[in-house]
Amino acid sequence: MAATARLGVDIGGTFTDVVLEAGGKTFSTKVLTTYAAPENAIIDGIHQVCKKSGIAPSDIGQMIHGTTLATNALIERRGAKTALITTEGFRDVIEMRTESRFEQYDLNLTLPEPLLPRQMRYTVPGRIDALGAELIPLTRADIEPVVEKIAAAGYESIAIGLIHSYLNPDHERLVAQVVAEKMPDAMVSISCEVSPQMREYERFNTVVANAYIKPLMKSYLSRLEDHLKAEGVSCNIFLMHSGGGIISLKSAADFPVRLVESGPAGGAVFAAHIAARYGLDKVLSFDMGGTTAKICLIKNQTPKTSRVFEVARTYRFKKGSGMPISIPVIDMVEIGAGGGSLGSVDAMRQIRVGPESAGSEPGPACYGRGGMRPAVTDADLVLGKLDPDNFAGGTITLDTPAAKAALQSVLGDVLDMDAATSAFGLAEVVDENMANAARVHGVENGEDLSEYTMIAFGGAAPLHAGRLCEKLGVKRLLVPHGAGVGSAIGFLRAPFSFEANRSVYMKLSDFNPDAIIALLGDLEKEATGFVRTCSADAEILSEFKIYMRYTGQGWEIPISLTQAQAMAPDAATFKARFIEDYTKLFGRSVDGMDVEITVWSVNATTPPEHVDRTPELAAGAAAPVVGQRRLFDPAAAEFQDAAVVLRDAMIAGASVSGPAAITEDETTIIIPTSRMASRQPDGCIDVKIKP
Repeated sequence: MAATARLGVDIGGTFTDVVLEAGGKTFSTKVLTTYAAPENAIIDGIHQVCKKSGIAPSDIGQMIHGTTLATNALIERRGAKTALITTEGFRDVIEMRTESRFEQYDLNLTLPEPLLPRQMRYTVPGRIDALGAELIPLTRADIEPVVEKIAAAGYESIAIGLIHSYLNPDHERLVAQVVAEKMPDAMVSISCEVSPQMREYERFNTVVANAYIKPLMKSYLSRLEDHLKAEGVSCNIFLMHSGGGIISLKSAADFPVRLVESGPAGGAVFAAHIAARYGLDKVLSFDMGGTTAKICLIKNQTPKTSRVFEVARTYRFKKGSGMPISIPVIDMVEIGAGGGSLGSVDAMRQIRVGPESAGSEPGPACYGRGGMRPAVTDADLVLGKLDPDNFAGGTITLDTPAAKAALQSVLGDVLDMDAATSAFGLAEVVDENMANAARVHGVENGEDLSEYTMIAFGGAAPLHAGRLCEKLGVKRLLVPHGAGVGSAIGFLRAPFSFEANRSVYMKLSDFNPDAIIALLGDLEKEATGFVRTCSADAEILSEFKIYMRYTGQGWEIPISLTQAQAMAPDAATFKARFIEDYTKLFGRSVDGMDVEITVWSVNATTPPEHVDRTPELAAGAAAPVVGQRRLFDPAAAEFQDAAVVLRDAMIAGASVSGPAAITEDETTIIIPTSRMASRQPDGCIDVKIKP
């Protein structure tokens, strides 16, 4: 047992989820996140799951960890004192942004503040041109006065981003060398390593973000390692990265910006694993935790990926209003609030929810920890979705009168409603916001979400997924076993992987097969090297991708290549692949235009875990009902008597007709009146429209 015991840990905004796999069984728990020292919650969770499983912490053979700490540090601006060194004339790039207006008709549009103010941005001469040639030399004599000024100001971390360094990194590496000599205690991040891609705004912003959170994350990871060793846990620690794979502790400490969105990425991997078990090619993963709700489109059991995403949006759900991070990432879209998100009434007397969250300190009003404002969890409690005596496995007793009082004082008294109606309004706003955002994402990707199967996980998702399916016209919902800690389980399903990419322009009319083979070979070697730091002798597969566009277009689309196509490059094959995918996305190709490649990418990954298909059962005999509960049905806008069923008591094929609540330690699955649920052999609760 000890040799195979594996631990998955996900630090969220409200709860820290801990999952232990030992002896072929899974043990899990949720503990409140300890913001001041997140490692304390992990240690507490380890003790709980080890007690359940009967093993000692020293028996854990591997730990895989994901966290929101990097994201939260960027959102809350809690990073290190950081300086940016950039090329003369480009000091204000991260403030000027791309000059696009994300809200076209807002005359009072407020652009987000850059992560570093102007006085923390420094310049050096020298210039690399757009082809990678040195246009203006850069010498140590140019650099040293700038670095001395930075050293005198007492900066902890230095970001280096020079123009066109993705084509020629020599100037950046020279600056880094001088910084290392004159500031040996400072941490250094260079853009040619963090994000070697074109578009200076995104690249500069990414290297600044990496430098900004590097001391914080390095300190946390070091403390975590020390605390675990003190508990007798001396196993290898790996980190989940945003692209859906696992990297070593050292790589995570060097490139902490790759940990942004690591928790939700684990959830997408978890959903893809479930999709493979059921042979589903169109899946909508729905992850709703304590702070946010996110969706991801999963086609052919593979999550949709992207090269750029945004954090810390100042206008909620508005593309362009956040901080762009240019790294490989699973394309997850924030569509709503989480269980801890707070409700309020705006100047138009409309109920608003989030983005402010009660977190775990003090938490929603019903936690009894001093919270006075109503959160989504308070509304769910008042609407009968939660059992006040059996929340988080009985570790937290919820205070229903406190939830009603908060709803009444903040919403009801202002809008002349009682507490129950206020709860209905708050919950319906949350669900409608999520449905609208999901519809927009589907349209943007040319997808009809009614053709998709939803897979819901996260502590709050099963409470809201049934209603969301009603609004979106989704006919089938799967809630996997362990859904409440789904992201942590996903960590244990993820492969070791690392994606290396580089921007090199090449038109198909100037196609150079030898240069392509050399470039992809270098990227494959780089990506494989990172994976080898996690597993020295594992089989490693390489996935090749290029980003192409018609000459003159502003943005490119990703094109996947087989190993044979990548290693024996042919212009006609590349063009055919581009036209095929371009036509799928936009409906037609464009005749008579040259095509160019802008970014080259190689993802090195260990083989995916083999997944056996689950034999599916039709709904059978009724599951044993352990009680009744007054449950609010938003479709009917009234309370109804609902059956309460214990998930663990449902045998394969057992069914329950809505309205119903299926309860377990980490979450509750709400079955609307329009649906019925059955248990599949692998433990998934399969929710479908009533026949």
